[in-house]
Amino acid sequence: MHKRLLVSIHDVGPRFLTETEQLADRLANRLGGNRFAMLVVPNHWGESPLADNTAFSARLRQWAADGVEMFVHGCFHRDEAAHLGMAGFKARHMTAGEGEFLGLSAAEAARRMTEGKTLIEDIIGAPVAGFVAPAWLYGPGAMEALAKSGFALAEDHMRVWRPASGATLARGPVITWASRTAFRTASSLAFAALARATLHPLETVRIAVHPGDLGKAEILTSIDRTIDAFSSKRTISRYSALLA
Repeated sequence: MHKRLLVSIHDVGPRFLTETEQLADRLANRLGGNRFAMLVVPNHWGESPLADNTAFSARLRQWAADGVEMFVHGCFHRDEAAHLGMAGFKARHMTAGEGEFLGLSAAEAARRMTEGKTLIEDIIGAPVAGFVAPAWLYGPGAMEALAKSGFALAEDHMRVWRPASGATLARGPVITWASRTAFRTASSLAFAALARATLHPLETVRIAVHPGDLGKAEILTSIDRTIDAFSSKRTISRYSALLA
């Protein structure tokens, strides 16, 4: 079994330029180079359009040229739909109003996916690696659109898959951290510690960091420990390697 470690920075865009640069430098130092992915938001909350920011676009293009994989990460990263049932539970408890693709129709999801893909590929001058919905949440419309989107890869909390066929390429929980409340911070620190002890048998381990992680020293310490625990025993890989 060839064991891999995949690491990503979420919520990349002009809104979090300073945080993204700090996380990128931190990961590069920890991983021995730009062996990680960036999940790019075209217009975070409708307030930080990537299309209008030539300086950030140039920075993104340089990261891509230096080997960072680029994913489309929604469009606005904001959920404005009304939800019922299980979708309502996910919208309330799994994210703070950011599950953008949880309640979209297939047509609207497809439009946003296509626009994001075109924008980011035009900026970096290369194909994106895939699509990841904000908060890793997909509604039925998003799943229908994704299957026809042309993206090579998609990811949620528990797996990485080929959208066109639905074939699972990696399985297992993504290790991530939450900083919004003391309870969420404590629970994410506990899960990371558990993951360091129990996830080694997995073929692929995924670690995801967010701009908000920089605000808490205990989260940064946990991130470093988690990366070190897995990177010493695995190939630090690209998501695209799963397609081979």
